[in-house]
Amino acid sequence: MMPDIFSSFDQNIFFLDSKIWLLILIFPLFMNSMLWISLSSMKWLTMSIFLFIYNQISLTLMKYMKSMNFIMTSLFMMLLLLNLSGLIPYIFSISSHLIFSLTLSLPIWMSLILSSFKMNKKETIAHLLPSGAPEWLNPFLVMIETISILVRPLTLSFRLAANMSAGHIILILISTYLAKSMMNLSYSFFFLYFIQMMYFLFEIAISLIQAYIFCLLLSLYSNDHSFHKI
Repeated sequence: MMPDIFSSFDQNIFFLDSKIWLLILIFPLFMNSMLWISLSSMKWLTMSIFLFIYNQISLTLMKYMKSMNFIMTSLFMMLLLLNLSGLIPYIFSISSHLIFSLTLSLPIWMSLILSSFKMNKKETIAHLLPSGAPEWLNPFLVMIETISILVRPLTLSFRLAANMSAGHIILILISTYLAKSMMNLSYSFFFLYFIQMMYFLFEIAISLIQAYIFCLLLSLYSNDHSFHKI
């Protein structure tokens, strides 16, 4: 059976797919290896990204939760490496699947909800009703706010999976036309090759942005957390 444009999302397309987790674990160790006596460019770039994400998360109320800054920063680095590894040909794109992003967003979102209820139930429930709202709108506002909170992990997961999947599909389509033009010795090969390279660089930027948005939104959810223990 001939493969289609969605074949890249099949986890059985290449023998290296099962080794992707090992690659993700080895890469950070290689970048931060003490074998490099001087501060290399790769290590400087890694530390710059790490500090930027750490400072951004520190602007939210998550900074008052023990170790959450480091957890979110580590989550960002893992998502970034997975997004970038998905751009490698014949490598299974893990972050393009909804079940993967949902297993990351749902536990963190649920832990924030349960922790807030444990700290102060009244204050947590009070967040469902905006201050200054008319009394006749209160039931509708509470219902809308409750639904918006419940769908947060779903929308967060869909955003990551949809953006990464769309980029991979477009890359596959461009590669298909590029291969046809090369086989036909067409002059359009050079134009398509240029588009392929530019879009590949664009996808690298998208991988960075999507990992940043995923972690930033999770940290912003902590602003509704109750910190006044009763």
